[in-house]
Amino acid sequence: MDLDAYVGARSHEWARLHDLSRRRTLTGAEADEFLDLYQRASTHLSVVRSASPDPSVVRYLSGLLSRARLTTVGPGTTLPLLLLQFVTRTFPAALYRLRWWWIGMAIGSLAVAFGAGLWTMYHPEVYTSVLSPAEINAYVNTDFQNYYSEYAHHEFATLVWVNNAWVSAQAIAFGVTGLLTLWVMYENALNLGVAGELMISHGRGDLFFGLILPHGLLELTAVFIAGGVGLRLFMSWISPGARTRLQSFAHEGRTAVAVALGLIGVLLVSGVIEGFVTPSSLPTWARIGIGVVVEGLFLTYVFRVGGRAVALGATGDVDLADQESTAPVSQ
Repeated sequence: MDLDAYVGARSHEWARLHDLSRRRTLTGAEADEFLDLYQRASTHLSVVRSASPDPSVVRYLSGLLSRARLTTVGPGTTLPLLLLQFVTRTFPAALYRLRWWWIGMAIGSLAVAFGAGLWTMYHPEVYTSVLSPAEINAYVNTDFQNYYSEYAHHEFATLVWVNNAWVSAQAIAFGVTGLLTLWVMYENALNLGVAGELMISHGRGDLFFGLILPHGLLELTAVFIAGGVGLRLFMSWISPGARTRLQSFAHEGRTAVAVALGLIGVLLVSGVIEGFVTPSSLPTWARIGIGVVVEGLFLTYVFRVGGRAVALGATGDVDLADQESTAPVSQ
């Protein structure tokens, strides 16, 4: 890469970002311009570091981004700008870039669930050996449904949110080992398949899907994403590509942290649906319809917003300006 030409073509953008970062207040249009220039400069720093790590240019861009990040663009607006960048760039870009990992995890998990259900159908001793007829009857006719109304709506939503966030965090964190992530996902799919077959074989399939689908579409998508990201984290040090193993693992590790933070919000929405919509008196078609609409909106967000962010150079890694204390800089 011709570094002089690259710097010359973009120096006016850097100068404009420097100018905006020194102002105490910005108009709405200037704030939008500031965010766009900040994101562009982050991408420029990434390109320079990977293609031609000139120390002076790296230091200049790192300092520029640090000043821009720490500058208060009007009273109390720095944090909203960073949150906006995370929601519109970092998180969706990570999901889009890693889409084949979590889509593959979804296909594999559903295949395991279907296989477990099919096996259980022909081998009912899977549950008859551990549950008495009275316990099976209670689970099918009362316990499964009562699970969704046992607690107050807000308490149940919080309980579900925390539990699912913990499962997703485990799937990502265990990605360092690979096998543990696969085990977490396997157990989750196995339990889903056996529970589904138990309900269906006792003529309660409509109740099962009526209670699972409203929140389960988004919830399972989040779990599949966590599993896919965890597996990618494992592969980052097994097959690092052009990076060193440490660089590859650090890059995917930072991305995994961004995904984990974003999934907290996704699972919060799922928990709210499970706490308030799933046990509601709405007809089954309406409850499932809400789940389908929310899932559709989330996937649109991933593939439209995420695809656009990746096209602009985002990878889902945390802002490169935040890596100054950890990323090596040529001297």
